[in-house]
Amino acid sequence: MRETLYDLVAANKRKTFLFIVVTSLFLGALGYAVVQLLDWGAGGYVLFALFIIVYNFVLYYNSDKIALKSTGSVPADPDEFRMLHNVVEEVALAAGVLKPKVYIMPTPSPNAFATGRNPQNASLAVTTGLLEIMNRQELQGVIAHEMAHIKNYDILLMTVVAAIGGLIVLLRDFFLRSMLLGGRRKDRRGSGQAGLILLIVGIALAIVAPIFVALIRAAISRQREYLADASGAFVTRYPQGLAQALAKLRDAGQRMERASDANAHLFIASPFGKDRVDVVSMFATHPPIDKRIDRLNSLVL
Repeated sequence: MRETLYDLVAANKRKTFLFIVVTSLFLGALGYAVVQLLDWGAGGYVLFALFIIVYNFVLYYNSDKIALKSTGSVPADPDEFRMLHNVVEEVALAAGVLKPKVYIMPTPSPNAFATGRNPQNASLAVTTGLLEIMNRQELQGVIAHEMAHIKNYDILLMTVVAAIGGLIVLLRDFFLRSMLLGGRRKDRRGSGQAGLILLIVGIALAIVAPIFVALIRAAISRQREYLADASGAFVTRYPQGLAQALAKLRDAGQRMERASDANAHLFIASPFGKDRVDVVSMFATHPPIDKRIDRLNSLVL
């Protein structure tokens, strides 16, 4: 059965909503356990809420700067990279969004990513290696994929996912340090059994947190890649351009020197040079490229 773009959009939105709800519940459970075990009372919940607000505010307004800095991206000179600017401008016009700021990553590994908090404050970066191996139609496919991330607010979604994941890990570390330092107060009279249960739950959440964060982030990232492929093909009306570009990315398979677990989910293909074959693990940030190519070739626009 051939899938339409709208089928993919609807399916990915449902899955993403489910992931966000489950992750938020997990974060709330971990925060509740920390406040209860440290016996902070009502004030603890207020401090916890204020911390989340400040943390997300800072990340929301600085996520693009962090991503660009961590990948060594620099502004693309309009004269030196004229074709790149032209392609970005024409794809942005076709997608109905403002032209994002254009950056270059000086590395031979072919790849690209988009970042920013919304379409009005977005940036798009490609590597010098990508420009060397792509023809114009393939470059249009790659840029359309990244423009789809911008238009679909994937860049904001992944910022939220990163924020939630970071909070869970921070709470985990804080909880473990507090326990090691004996920060938890003695159980109040008559609450020993409840305190023991909360302690067990808190320790279990602290152990599971890193694994859970990695699974959720990878799952959401994979779903958004499928959706961006379909949306990008809808913009160019030529799925084969992106399919050919993905095939070149698969065959290149070079690792980016500045790749890390923190920024891997941003790229159009895994920056580690893996997750590009037909076998994908639960922790992979990208679906297998062969499956993405098959979906593009069977897509009905």
